[in-house]
Amino acid sequence: MRVEINIRRLLTLFTLLNFNVAYSSDFGTTGLIDTPTARMSKDAVLTTTVSSQDSVGSIALTYQALPWLETTFRYSDPELGEYDRNFAAKFRLNEEGYYWPQFAIGFRDIVGTGRLRSEYFVASKQIGNFDVSLGMGWGDMASSEDTKNPLTYINDQFGNRGNNFEQAGKVPFDTFFRGEYIGVFGGIAYQVPNWPLRFMIERNTELSQFDVYEYGATTPDSDISYGVEWNPSPNIQLALSRQFDEEWGFRIAMKTDTSRRTPRRMNKLDDAFFAEAHSRVQSEWYRSLLHAMESSGVFLLDGGINDTGDTAFLRIGNKDYPLWADAISKATALADLYLPPAVKNIVFTAEESGYTILNLRVIRPSSELQRYDYDPIALYPMLQNFQEPEKTDFETNFVKKKIALDVGLRTQVQLFDPDDPLRYSFGVSLGTDIPLPKKYLVRGAYRFNFYQNFDESTRPSNSVLPHVRTDIVEYLEDEDRLEALYLEKRGSVNSTLSFRYFGGVLEEMYSGIGGEVLHHNYRSRLGFGASLAWVQQRDYDSDFAGTDYDTITGFISAYWATPFYNYDVAIHVGRYLAKDSGATIEFRRTFTNGWSVGIWSTFTDVSSEEFGEGSFDKGFYFKIPIDGMFRKNTRSSYTTRLRPVQRDGGQRLEGFSGTIWSDQQAARFDSLSENKERMKSW
Repeated sequence: MRVEINIRRLLTLFTLLNFNVAYSSDFGTTGLIDTPTARMSKDAVLTTTVSSQDSVGSIALTYQALPWLETTFRYSDPELGEYDRNFAAKFRLNEEGYYWPQFAIGFRDIVGTGRLRSEYFVASKQIGNFDVSLGMGWGDMASSEDTKNPLTYINDQFGNRGNNFEQAGKVPFDTFFRGEYIGVFGGIAYQVPNWPLRFMIERNTELSQFDVYEYGATTPDSDISYGVEWNPSPNIQLALSRQFDEEWGFRIAMKTDTSRRTPRRMNKLDDAFFAEAHSRVQSEWYRSLLHAMESSGVFLLDGGINDTGDTAFLRIGNKDYPLWADAISKATALADLYLPPAVKNIVFTAEESGYTILNLRVIRPSSELQRYDYDPIALYPMLQNFQEPEKTDFETNFVKKKIALDVGLRTQVQLFDPDDPLRYSFGVSLGTDIPLPKKYLVRGAYRFNFYQNFDESTRPSNSVLPHVRTDIVEYLEDEDRLEALYLEKRGSVNSTLSFRYFGGVLEEMYSGIGGEVLHHNYRSRLGFGASLAWVQQRDYDSDFAGTDYDTITGFISAYWATPFYNYDVAIHVGRYLAKDSGATIEFRRTFTNGWSVGIWSTFTDVSSEEFGEGSFDKGFYFKIPIDGMFRKNTRSSYTTRLRPVQRDGGQRLEGFSGTIWSDQQAARFDSLSENKERMKSW
């Protein structure tokens, strides 16, 4: 029963917001049935597409990374051959005009097996209720060999494509738009007026020549496909199609807007409470405010009032609010309620994940300064560089003489394995965070498995590198296991330098000791950091014993919070777990609602042959907030990393390298500046 409830909530997560529909194809990219169009989804929309045909079944994740860039990862199970994994990208060249169609250029199977490797150029034009698309394709999309490649008239070298499958796992720049022939594809979609129905017909020139040559498949007699699509809600699409006049296809696509605005779930304060609060004994204000803030989802860490009595200094943390702006608004309202009447200004110090970030100076909402010297600009909190408070009268002691335990459902999912699309475990996790004196913290987690299928894996590691990650299944197939138990301290030396250091059982595969530092000025978009750790690989069958393998891993990092579409860029240069050296580049798009979507690639001194399948480490990062599922304030989220294939090259400690920058992101100057209006408490 609990599992059914969670599934319903997950479906709810994908249907929270309405937006203009862009239709997915069976490939996941925006299109008709199989063929792409020049259309794109709204910016920041994440689409999950599941399709099934007689010859192939697939699942695709498509993210509108920019208004003009669509990216897709596709995992398929063809009737002939092995599981296939590939990436695709589509670039919009212009927006549709009254006379001109919309044009796009796209690439299929850029980094994959090469089985479906293609490039295409396509145009789409809306004519009444009809949407007409026409394009030309190279590579596998030229299987119909309709006409000579027009680029050969420019240079004969465009006629030589080579073998699509020789560069699996690499970006094949030397094959782009090459080949003796092209295929001409296209189609028409008709939108039924006032009904969520769309009828489609297309000509598909992608006839899977790999299957023909490698597995003896027969070429279809027809290249025409037709189908119908129904939208039961703006965020769910169902499609039924007849393809090549020989097989049926079914598709379901679910869309979610990762940039959706977080609802403001705030309790309004009755003005009648102000008079009652101001009548309290001044010495009780901290205790009363502490209780009120903790009950409202805000931590009050310390506080004081300066000698003149007109300014209060409060250090706060955000416990429950998805947006720090909402936490500041709530803290302002509560401070106004409980502070002594003489206080006119409040200076908040924001502390996020144990790090001191910045100060916010607020005019007290009920003060005479606001009431008689009204200045609209002054009503907004002023973001300032962190400075120590003039006076601290009280400090909250979070060290309790008891151990707090957190019990929750524990699922471990491994998606897109080359031999199995889904491996998983289900059980219970017992976790704890124990505060100690001087801001030390003991973190721990123990896993009790009820069911898992990791032991069904028959894929032994063939890596020539030390097996720093490819033996992960050995750690996941145990019934019960200690996941982590380590001592950690986080803090800020001054307004620009933050640190953390740790030691113990760090994660499922490694124990060790290490630390990280970050230098970042609160108004700057640049940051620089370093991390260093000694680790020992844990034994498969013991919680605390280790194997003979140990290494030192460390990185120098540079970060840039770009002003473009909420993207952060990070570069980490250093030594990895397998003792290889190189660099990792990350692009991560993070919204104030808690959603984060990213991609990374790692290149080291390990050759593609030594690395093995995939040629280099790459993958996706997702952080999904769950406040929308429960319809209440919570900062809880689901975080996962997806790799096309797990290898040993370019591997880092998960969660212990380059993390301070992202840990501080929610309370950084750039994030708070986007939501100044929501920081007001009136």
